[in-house]
Amino acid sequence: MDKVKILEKYMPATAAPVISRWIDYFKCEFKISRSRSTKFGDYRAPFQGRAHRISVNHNLNPYAFLVTTVHEFAHLYTWNQHQHKIKPHGAEWKQNFKKMMQPFFEQQVFPADIRQAITQYLNNPAASSCSDLNLYRALRNYDIPKPDVLTVEKLPAQALFRFKDERIFKKGEQLRKRFKCVEVATRRIYLFSPVAEVRLVG
Repeated sequence: MDKVKILEKYMPATAAPVISRWIDYFKCEFKISRSRSTKFGDYRAPFQGRAHRISVNHNLNPYAFLVTTVHEFAHLYTWNQHQHKIKPHGAEWKQNFKKMMQPFFEQQVFPADIRQAITQYLNNPAASSCSDLNLYRALRNYDIPKPDVLTVEKLPAQALFRFKDERIFKKGEQLRKRFKCVEVATRRIYLFSPVAEVRLVG
């Protein structure tokens, strides 16, 4: 099947030809990956004769898939310029991410809230990576609703919840950006991201 047609299944259709051209231009191995709970996408630099490699989770909504794809291509472009001499999400990467977002801003691919969140993220030097919570929340607005799933920040204080492997936790106080939660069975303390997806108990 034509590469553009495949990409159109995962991202806004108007963006697919641009990403297809990038894959060819940078001679990149681009893989649509299984779902990974720890990351949306991944970039691997050339190694032992292998080309640049990018993978993006298949189950992201179209806007999250595109933002993640651009994020990873910005890593590729920055590696071509600097190799491993700079921070992964430093000023050079941010500048390239901003530059590579421009075609999609010009095409008005993104809804206003996502565009605003991307712009705010790129203008905020304190944000070190694409784990920026404001951008993450904007992208999640376009996920298919999951009626039984909440984020930790939306749970009431002291609520019991299940996370991934079915262990049960109790929500505690917020410490800076994360919530201090207690695993009920072991009384061990864990720190949860405000946007971690969980299921309420009871």
